[in-house]
Amino acid sequence: MTAGEERTPEDRQKARDDLLAYAFRALSGRALTETELRARLLKRTDDETLAAEVLARVQELGYQSDEGVARAEGHRRGVGGFRVRQTLKRRGVGEGLIEETLATRDPEEEQADAVTILERRWPSFARRRDPRATAYAFLARRGFPGAVIWTAIREVSAAHPEEGGGEDEPEPEF
Repeated sequence: MTAGEERTPEDRQKARDDLLAYAFRALSGRALTETELRARLLKRTDDETLAAEVLARVQELGYQSDEGVARAEGHRRGVGGFRVRQTLKRRGVGEGLIEETLATRDPEEEQADAVTILERRWPSFARRRDPRATAYAFLARRGFPGAVIWTAIREVSAAHPEEGGGEDEPEPEF
């Protein structure tokens, strides 16, 4: 017998209501993917059928949607496409939805984000021995692709030649 069969109908309904209340509390703190919510529900109950039932009900009511999570992550400012992909994959979003999310990202907006972030951080990078390498590593950790990074570095360093930015250093080739 499974845990669901051992309970009386009243006990099962109470367990369902309690688990549903927990799901709503969990979703009130942050948008969760289906994978994340399922894992949390299964920590609360050993009845997989009950957890699946609660998950289906929450989705039916529109409180959980992987598409919504992916859309929010895709529009996140200050991170590049590689970071978006990595985050969505880690959170259990399907590859098709990840590709769809990345396809909707605007490359010009991503470039502008990289420049904005670098503008803000350039004074501290300029004090380093190799500000371009530091800037590259910083933006790479944020998930920006190399072409976006080098364009941002050229733009920002040219705007701040007095802060160690001039064009006298050649761009490394990878």
